[in-house]
Amino acid sequence: MPATVRIKDLPEGERPRERLLAKGAQALATEELLAILLRTGTAGVSALDAARQMLTQFGSLDALSRARVEDLAAVRGVGRDKAVTLKAAFTLAQRLAREAAQATPLLQSPEQVADFLREDCRQYEVEHFQVLLLNTRRRLIRVEPVAVSQGTLDTVLVHPREVFKAAIAANAAAIILVHNHPSGDPTPSDADLRVTRDLVQAGQLLKIEVLDHVIIGRRTAERDKDYVSLRELGCWPAT
Repeated sequence: MPATVRIKDLPEGERPRERLLAKGAQALATEELLAILLRTGTAGVSALDAARQMLTQFGSLDALSRARVEDLAAVRGVGRDKAVTLKAAFTLAQRLAREAAQATPLLQSPEQVADFLREDCRQYEVEHFQVLLLNTRRRLIRVEPVAVSQGTLDTVLVHPREVFKAAIAANAAAIILVHNHPSGDPTPSDADLRVTRDLVQAGQLLKIEVLDHVIIGRRTAERDKDYVSLRELGCWPAT
């Protein structure tokens, strides 16, 4: 096994902190940015080596951001305190993305919806059902989480009462349904289609239009988009 190279033993121009100051954060590799957060390694492992080990073990930055503190801490060279620092950094990035999205909460397309909720959904290990409450100009009033009564890993079952109670209280003109598939495959299930049909029909009775149902998963080499729109798929119930 090659000897661990400590950051302080590197030439000054090759140390991540000095490189960031000289060239900007965008010039650094992911492992270097992680090493800056780790500061120093533990158990005889340098921060750079621990960062490389995390990326190798979890496979991607996306998976790393969703890892539990316990799993991060178990990586040799990380430990509990550094795992907490990493989790805090990933959560701040998530909140930054949400804040940026909220600056222009006009939601007129499935892509805008996916961009708005992607960072939230990335953290979920089970399915979450959310309703976007919109005004007459299709601007967001707020995001309302809806309790999932039962279901499998990638199937949500919700009651129309839970969905429309918040919409009525907020005087919403329309809603968009959103949920995630933790497996990463956003393909709708038969149950997803049934839930959509029931909610569209309930919305017609209440005069609150259901504009779309967006399912968020993850991108892969074979799948360019990490979401599907049931309306775009042609799965929308007849009105």
